[in-house]
Amino acid sequence: MGLQGDIAVVLQLVLLAVKIFALVTALTYSSESYVAAGKLTKPAWGIILCLAVVLQLLPVFGMIVNLAFTIATIVFLVDVRPALAGLRRR
Repeated sequence: MGLQGDIAVVLQLVLLAVKIFALVTALTYSSESYVAAGKLTKPAWGIILCLAVVLQLLPVFGMIVNLAFTIATIVFLVDVRPALAGLRRR
């Protein structure tokens, strides 16, 4: 495999960990929080992030699909999570 293969494996594991973190975080907030923050519903984010984790584990799907779910995970962590966390502080 070499160095490139090792880097690819580490990157895949890091992406899997980030996606699992986002999924667990999404499930900790109430459905009302999502509505109050004006974001997609909790079930929608749960499905998106669950699919992201599952597809990260399956090497069958192409990189484009995995990239799309990685971007969705980043959107959740950068946009939705801070909005939800801001509701708890008030």
